[in-house]
Amino acid sequence: MTPGIGLWSGWRRHVLTCLSGAVPALSFPDPALWWLAYVALVPWILLVRSSADGAEAARSGWIGGAGFLLAVHHWLLPDLHVFIVLLAALLGLLWAPWGWLVWRLLRDSPGPGRALAAVVLLPSGWLMIELVRSWQGLGGPWGLMGASQWQVRPALVLASVGGVWLVSVVVVALNVAAALLVAVPGARVSAVAALATVAASGSAIWEWAPQPGRSGTVRVAVVQPGVIDGQQARFDRGEKLTRTLVGRKDIDLVVWGESSVAFDLSGRTDLADRLGALSRSLGSDVLVNVDARRLDGHGIYKTSVLVGPQGPTGQRYDKTRLVPFGEYIPARPMLRWVTGVSAAATENRRRGSGPVVMEAGGVRLGPLVCFESAFPDMSRALTRRGARLLVTQSSTSSFQRSWAPEQHATLAALRAAETWRPVVHATLTGVSAVYDAHGHRVGRWLGTDESTVGVYDVPLATGTSPYTRYGAWVPWLAFDILGVAALGLGARAVRRPAPARR
Repeated sequence: MTPGIGLWSGWRRHVLTCLSGAVPALSFPDPALWWLAYVALVPWILLVRSSADGAEAARSGWIGGAGFLLAVHHWLLPDLHVFIVLLAALLGLLWAPWGWLVWRLLRDSPGPGRALAAVVLLPSGWLMIELVRSWQGLGGPWGLMGASQWQVRPALVLASVGGVWLVSVVVVALNVAAALLVAVPGARVSAVAALATVAASGSAIWEWAPQPGRSGTVRVAVVQPGVIDGQQARFDRGEKLTRTLVGRKDIDLVVWGESSVAFDLSGRTDLADRLGALSRSLGSDVLVNVDARRLDGHGIYKTSVLVGPQGPTGQRYDKTRLVPFGEYIPARPMLRWVTGVSAAATENRRRGSGPVVMEAGGVRLGPLVCFESAFPDMSRALTRRGARLLVTQSSTSSFQRSWAPEQHATLAALRAAETWRPVVHATLTGVSAVYDAHGHRVGRWLGTDESTVGVYDVPLATGTSPYTRYGAWVPWLAFDILGVAALGLGARAVRRPAPARR
């Protein structure tokens, strides 16, 4: 009999499983207990292991996954209300096969072979879940386990080699090894061997991974007006803050946050002229973000617009990956009712056609808008197109008193480490932050209670990181490992002799 069966059953077990699945959320900001990530999955793994059969293990995977998603996205509750519970329950199903795999590998008293297989296969299975739920239509890659390690320098080096995916694999592998140490005395030698292997591999990468070269500095001013009621008042506040920089001839680029301009500049030539005057007085370009309906009748876009001394330069980028329910409703004809029970978008925003690299302040920059900074492939694409500086324009004004602003700001550290390109994360209402090409913070954060301008000397870098060069090789490797394991399991099932007839 598997240890623990019968101790918890029915709804009590489900509640405990849901709570255990939520524990990893504490490793992300705002709590930022990053060290907890290395053992946060252990209670959940042990509960799944104690399941009576594979079906119960799959249910425990599902319920724990729903608990994890609810905890990581809890700040959406005021806007989506009960709908967030439904979404968590649906997406939590992704963890059902993982729950079965945990039970299959760790049930009873696994020997050294099964224990070592668990340390390899369970992180691979977890990564497949992260990859699937990273699809934009399922909410995007928010709350990936690897993202909890944004301030751990060895983890940032791992990210430069294999992206956030490699960091997730290492974190989950450490959790599996810790669960074996706690619950399976016969597998402790294997668990220690696995821990030693992970430590040795991480140290080797830390020692031998290439590093970016240093190549000059660009001075960037981030304008953060704070929470301002009224579209025109918000523009005026951004303009006033920017004017405090007049007289400084050393600013290369000024960045405003997402939705900083709520009017189509082709129709509001007065605002375009004011922005052009700002650029002339500063001697630098200004990157604003327009969230408005196009006068050509093509709908509402969120657009990064570069403004020079003569006004808009013609360099612009339309946001391509929109926030589900926040900026569009998937299958709107069927889900139109969602707008009646939540703050979901009443009209779908329009998508841009792809990445754009701009020339500003003597540097090639790659703009991203808000949610897009969560996608590793988008930063990589801009870097491969020649961007030397990545700029994210964001706004989390709906979630000022939640964990969301801090979590969003930390994603920029991972994108910087992955691409070897510094990242400016400029927000309308905080948290604004800047990171160098190693993913290390430059200067101070601008918090959600500030209405101010921050000026940053951003070191530029040269070189191509392994992740930029090879892309998401870690998920492909994990997929291959799981495929080989599935083929081996199928081959054993075929070779197993049929039971003798009586």
